[in-house]
Amino acid sequence: MYWDPLPTVADSADVFIANYPDSRELGPPEAYLRGEWANRDWRNVPGPFYGAQTDSCWMGREIAPSNVVYEDEYGSEIVFRQPRDAAEVHLVLSAGWNDPFVAYACDGDQHWTLSLVREWWADRARLAGWIGAAERTWSVSERADEREAASGLREYARYLDDGLEAYLRGYGFWLEHRRAPRTGESLPDLGRD
Repeated sequence: MYWDPLPTVADSADVFIANYPDSRELGPPEAYLRGEWANRDWRNVPGPFYGAQTDSCWMGREIAPSNVVYEDEYGSEIVFRQPRDAAEVHLVLSAGWNDPFVAYACDGDQHWTLSLVREWWADRARLAGWIGAAERTWSVSERADEREAASGLREYARYLDDGLEAYLRGYGFWLEHRRAPRTGESLPDLGRD
């Protein structure tokens, strides 16, 4: 089922930044979540959070390894799994706060539609091909950070194979109804409108 992280985002201003050396609060999300939908990376999983031409410092996985991977051309950060609970929201927000380009965003719900989710899902072979190629390159790298990045891509591949479709069906229902399904209600099929 889909879990809506936005109420947690709205209440996050006074939460301390995860993995930060001193006690500093995140502050208002609009101050550091300024990524633009038009610049989002196509590999971001549909949902409210996405990276849109973030920096290439590779901090995202250090902070939110269950949610963030890197793309292999510039090293920008991609949200490969939307947060599943308040703790993961906190980590993704902290990753966004640490991005000097302030290019994370959480306004995806204003842009995604069930039709767009279906289009994204229909292109999953392209996604799987990219994941496989980047993972193969990074997994044999002499650099420890690239080998770690490969482990994130392996996790993304596992999610693509098992779990992502169910998440997208729940998210599609939420986009259509702005609520969780009631007992007996069907989730949308991703194969057709």
